[in-house]
Amino acid sequence: MPVTILIVEDELAIADSIAYALRTDGFVPRHVSLGAQALEAMRGADPAALPALVVLDVGLPDMNGFEVCRQLRQFCDAPVIFLTARSDEIDRIVGLEIGADDYVTKPFSPRELVARIRVVLRRLAPPAAPPAGRFDIRAAQARILYRGQVLELTRYEYLLLKALCEHPGHVLSRAQLMDRVWADAPDTLERTVDAHIKSLRAKLRQVDPADDPIQTHRGMGYSLAGA
Repeated sequence: MPVTILIVEDELAIADSIAYALRTDGFVPRHVSLGAQALEAMRGADPAALPALVVLDVGLPDMNGFEVCRQLRQFCDAPVIFLTARSDEIDRIVGLEIGADDYVTKPFSPRELVARIRVVLRRLAPPAAPPAGRFDIRAAQARILYRGQVLELTRYEYLLLKALCEHPGHVLSRAQLMDRVWADAPDTLERTVDAHIKSLRAKLRQVDPADDPIQTHRGMGYSLAGA
């Protein structure tokens, strides 16, 4: 389903350039020029049609963009990216403290803005569900069940398997797994990933010798096969 982005910008040329970049990247842009219109659009929208993100200019004709964000946060948690001609650090801090997710200073590249939009949406997206029937992540207890059985895992084995479970079918490179699992041990070598994958496979085979859910992609990384 196409993702709608609300553009709140009173300068038509800027709004048009953002809308064009969004359409080119597969988004559906919606444009309003005033803060009051933005609040009405977000408050009155059908939940199914609610814009996924708001690109909000700070210097609007009717009200300050910061005030729009404050009011928006009273009834909506849609992510907000501020646009502003001011680069003062205090403005960036205020914007982020009242609930903005990013801050872009004019002039800017519309393509860079779209890239930032994708980063924010990806960061806030709920993790994908693990393959049904195989794995059950109990994050509160730092446990993972496989075929209904609790796996006896080390800390790094748990984090590694959890990372794979949260992205079923997606190939994660060794570097990506290092960032997710060994962020607190930056001097760890990438071959450590291979060693932990080997130990994980051994523990999974103890539960189900016929199943090998962890897939190796030579030169690319590892993935967890779907159920």
